[in-house]
Amino acid sequence: MAAALVLPGAAAWSADILKVPPGNRNAEQPPIPGASYKRTKEGRTTFDDKYDKVRDLLKTDRALMSKIEATASRYNIDPIHIVGAIVGEHTYNVDAYDRLQSYYIKAASYAGDSFRFAYDGQSVDQFVSQPQFSACATKEDSYTLWTCREDVWEKDFRGKTVNGKSYPNNRFSAVFFQPFYAGQTFGLGQINPLTALKLTDLVHQKSGYERLDENKAADVYKAIMDPDQSLAYIAAAVRKSIDDYRSIADMDISGNPGITATLYNLGNSASRAAVLAAKNRGRSSPEWPEENYYGWLINEKLADLKSLL
Repeated sequence: MAAALVLPGAAAWSADILKVPPGNRNAEQPPIPGASYKRTKEGRTTFDDKYDKVRDLLKTDRALMSKIEATASRYNIDPIHIVGAIVGEHTYNVDAYDRLQSYYIKAASYAGDSFRFAYDGQSVDQFVSQPQFSACATKEDSYTLWTCREDVWEKDFRGKTVNGKSYPNNRFSAVFFQPFYAGQTFGLGQINPLTALKLTDLVHQKSGYERLDENKAADVYKAIMDPDQSLAYIAAAVRKSIDDYRSIADMDISGNPGITATLYNLGNSASRAAVLAAKNRGRSSPEWPEENYYGWLINEKLADLKSLL
């Protein structure tokens, strides 16, 4: 971006990478989705109680905190970003188990199950072999490959009838990667199987775990439910968001855990960075990324969460 006039007291707005200011842009918490209220009510608890529970889990489980810190170092991120993702998920989406060992037990209970990623009798591998996906074959890494396939779904299949077969008006991840009625995100980081498939190359590179295969659904679920591997996928998601905003929007979000938590919650960091970059093109001062309800909580509780580290 070309250099522009900077108003007194404003941040420099130039071709350099801009550091996103700390804290929340919104004075009050953005609206919390109704689904989060519903899940919390069904659990006969409150958001405050769920926050306290996951915070206390992190505070008392030193083995878990040590793993978080080691994983963060491997991905060159501040461990507060991993803490923020875990706290946000267990405050608004699920309730935390009492201890880390419970996650291992839960993971083991899925490991032997026989299931696959499919819709209406068609496996996802068969689905993406159709001609509409031919452009994706040239993609060289798992993230761009599965993002390409997700984009083709949105453009050519979602809510449409193709070759006599009708497809739901729903997200790719919900249609093909949700074999359980209970939901589609699992484990310590509440990771979606499609997200895991996108990040598998980065996790293999940084952590050495075997690359995931869409034809081996049980292995995917084991990876996202096993706490050790799950932490690697959380860190990889944060790393990808930070890299996307730096390379696409010319912004450094690494000092604002509320923003990385927001992106962890929403996903699609590359497309969101591109939208922000387009908004800022030609502006004399930048529009900063904003936190959602999930990221707002992390920034609001930042001092409390940092005390865990």
